[in-house]
Amino acid sequence: MKLNLLFCSVLLFVSAVGCQEQISENYQVEAANPQLIHRSMKKLTDVIVHDIFSPPVASRIYAYASIAAYEALQPAYSSHESLAGQLNGLQAVPQPVEGEVYCFPLASVHAFLTVGKALIFSEQQIEEYEKEIYAQFQAMKMPKAVYERSMAYGKTVSEHILEWSKSDNYKQTRTFPKYSITDDPGRWKPTPPDYMDAIEPHWNKIRPMVIDSAQQFVPAPPTPFSMDKNSQFYKEVMEVYEALKDETTRANKLAIASFWDCNPYVSHHKGHVMFATKKITPGGHWIGIAKIAAEKANSNMMESVEAYAKTAITLMDAFISCWDEKYRSNVVRPETVINTYIDPNWLPALQTPPFPEYTSGHSVISRAAAIALTSIFGDSFAFDDNTEEEYGLPTRSFKSFLQASEEAAISRIYGGIHYPPACTEGVKQGKKVGDFVVSQLQMRSSHLGMN
Repeated sequence: MKLNLLFCSVLLFVSAVGCQEQISENYQVEAANPQLIHRSMKKLTDVIVHDIFSPPVASRIYAYASIAAYEALQPAYSSHESLAGQLNGLQAVPQPVEGEVYCFPLASVHAFLTVGKALIFSEQQIEEYEKEIYAQFQAMKMPKAVYERSMAYGKTVSEHILEWSKSDNYKQTRTFPKYSITDDPGRWKPTPPDYMDAIEPHWNKIRPMVIDSAQQFVPAPPTPFSMDKNSQFYKEVMEVYEALKDETTRANKLAIASFWDCNPYVSHHKGHVMFATKKITPGGHWIGIAKIAAEKANSNMMESVEAYAKTAITLMDAFISCWDEKYRSNVVRPETVINTYIDPNWLPALQTPPFPEYTSGHSVISRAAAIALTSIFGDSFAFDDNTEEEYGLPTRSFKSFLQASEEAAISRIYGGIHYPPACTEGVKQGKKVGDFVVSQLQMRSSHLGMN
């Protein structure tokens, strides 16, 4: 009997020891690996590409998801300030319970993915990724209570951000009337090959992040339409028409145009067969550049999340500003003008996107994003941009973000989809948006370090 009792006691002791939590002392360090947020952002980009979101809508997804990641991570870093009270309509974000232990990188990734998942269509793709990334966090052997508390905090932050997103007028604009086509030869009309409806004609009704309104930075008006051969507009049309005629520069110009194409949906027609090529949006390209810069600078997780959030916020405001002008001026695309008045067989190097010409979206958002990234990484931050490699395009190297934005702007003329003023004035417009956002956002604190 005594032997049986002793044996049972030993079994109970062994079982108790076996069931004890195995906790690592390094789980906080492991969790702060910036690759966890880089991988999560890449997954969101992949889903945005898969779901074919338009460039303005994609910018909205990036912005809210990145802000959620930033706000859930910020309590761990005294080096950074909350964006509450700085972004239009964003109220104070719920704070963690004082005295409790959290894994804030886990909370940040969870908030990011939860918001991202709520704003895309293919939720299952995010859910599959969540299984993988949360298993990685669990393998770090953090205390179960810390894991659960951190996940709960990430969820709380995501709910706060999603509730805020509901008041930006996005849902309401889904019911607004479509763009109306007129017979005015200077006004935008659907273009080949699919003659798609105009995308997001009411995007200027979306609440901006930092700028006061969509009309805060209205560019100079476009060149008046005229097919008089002595008119300025005709000269601009001919500049587009002849952009690739010089054989000595054609290959380089085509390479630049292709690299910055960033058309999320390019349709191809062969006989009775139609298929589409999906690619990242212009904003997605600059989010990719933010990752490249953060990795090259060896940025920690907070600095990486800051780069994403600042870039995404600037992108969203730049799209709102640009789209306001697009549907105010409603300028006809080069393809329509050239096919109608000059050469019915002419085709642009890039497929014309389905919205008005002026100003150039890529010119506006690229300059704005470049200014945001410059404010973090500096004026002469050289980098190799391999964002387009997965789409079969070689890496291009730049001496600065501003140089990259200049090339993005000129690429639209080479691609045959914009007249020169849309690019030059677009760069000016993007600079104004970028400068304003950077001047208003206070993301870094006067004191440094991690709490």
